[in-house]
Amino acid sequence: MRGISGFGSRRVFAAVLLFGLLAMTARNAVDPDLWWHLRTGQWIVEAGQVPHSDPFSFTRAGHAWVSHEWLTEVVFYELWKRGGAAALIVFSAMITTAGFMLLYLRCPGKKQWAAAATAFGALASAPSWGVRPQMFTFTLASLLLWLVQAGEERPRLLLWVPPLFLLWLNLHGGFALGPTLLLAYGVGLLMETACGNTPWQQTRPILLRVLLLLLVCLALVPLNPSGAQLYRYPFDTLRSPGMRSFIGEWRSPDFHEWLYRPFLLIWLLVLAALASFRSRPRGRVIVPLLLTSFAALDAVRHIPIFVLVAIPVIAAALPAASTSYAVWQRRPDSLRSKPLFNGAVVVLLAVLALVKWVSLSRNQNAREAEQFPQQAVAFLRASDQPRRIFVYYDWGGYAIWKLYPEYRVFVDGRADLYGDDLMHQFETAVQFRTGWRDILDSWKVEAILVPPSCALAQALLLDSNWHTAFSDSKAMILFRAHAAVENAATSKGPLVRGTRK
Repeated sequence: MRGISGFGSRRVFAAVLLFGLLAMTARNAVDPDLWWHLRTGQWIVEAGQVPHSDPFSFTRAGHAWVSHEWLTEVVFYELWKRGGAAALIVFSAMITTAGFMLLYLRCPGKKQWAAAATAFGALASAPSWGVRPQMFTFTLASLLLWLVQAGEERPRLLLWVPPLFLLWLNLHGGFALGPTLLLAYGVGLLMETACGNTPWQQTRPILLRVLLLLLVCLALVPLNPSGAQLYRYPFDTLRSPGMRSFIGEWRSPDFHEWLYRPFLLIWLLVLAALASFRSRPRGRVIVPLLLTSFAALDAVRHIPIFVLVAIPVIAAALPAASTSYAVWQRRPDSLRSKPLFNGAVVVLLAVLALVKWVSLSRNQNAREAEQFPQQAVAFLRASDQPRRIFVYYDWGGYAIWKLYPEYRVFVDGRADLYGDDLMHQFETAVQFRTGWRDILDSWKVEAILVPPSCALAQALLLDSNWHTAFSDSKAMILFRAHAAVENAATSKGPLVRGTRK
């Protein structure tokens, strides 16, 4: 009977959380950067090497490019090749869910409250979900925190950290988070000793292990196709004004938007939890918590990492909830959840996750058409002429996936490659600011693909040097006058004739 009760009170919470998260975290494969990741993965697989210079744009052709997500790109492309968008949707949901399940294991207290806290943390980090390399950083950071915490009692587990980090630094540029968390943990240990909360004899072996891991991880960084260049890459990214100007997740969360209210609530719950602790929280908790909390307030993309550190703190401050659970446990068996009911709930959630996956897969094409210029791209593919094409920023990766190698883009989602100056040129042109014509002329732009409402599109409608070749509610294509004449002679198919103006 005890085993059945254990299933009803503990395992069922883990199973419900697992299948609930598999449904919650599933998203359509429509991230703007996904498309150039897929093309890069294809390039690597077919060429048998990682690119060290940019092959996709005409503005940075031949310039050095740190392809820091090469392994993720290969994985994504292989999944796409074998299972299409459905494979990417399911895989990303599984990776993200694994990170949250590791978070659940780190939460102290009763498991139903740990499950509830984890689910709420998932809701707060929902803006970052999707088919994107960042999900690897989230899950590997969660695994690192679990290994460090469990390694206090079982030091042998820490031997997994170096191979984990070696994998991480070839999957995503967020690998820098690993040494940062280890350093914050070590500083927290020193703070505990300085404040007299933990004896030095107890702190010393843990601190030495953490510092050794930190040094090993730093020494492993050059073991990637870009070599020692990866040391500076995270710092260059964090210092880039262009990243914050063009990429929304590098901006601070706007609490006027409901999307970020759960994160605000978690922040307030953390403050309440710290105030309610009967004893002062340990430094190894406080320092990483402060670091990630300010990082999350600075940029939306850091919210999931803050969740990994904050949720265990919140779960540990639920003594009243734990007391209520103890009272519930003493009720008659007739009032408790039955194993049959628990099993039915788990099966229902598993079916819900499967239905969600199938629905997203079937709806993939419609969602893609909502966010990207499908018909305009089809029009361009009907022309055999290579062109230097100026594409709206969020569509640059899509153009690379659909139109490369015949077309080369002005810029795309790789703001780190293009640099602040070129990104500023793009902004000047697309917003029709002073100097826009010089930019298009100096780069010899032959075609423009932007939304009809774009200031540049509206201005070029009145410019005799540009010709409208395609227009629908989603996108507009304009050619330079001479390019439009050449395209008219070489275009083919009913789609071109039906959409040309």
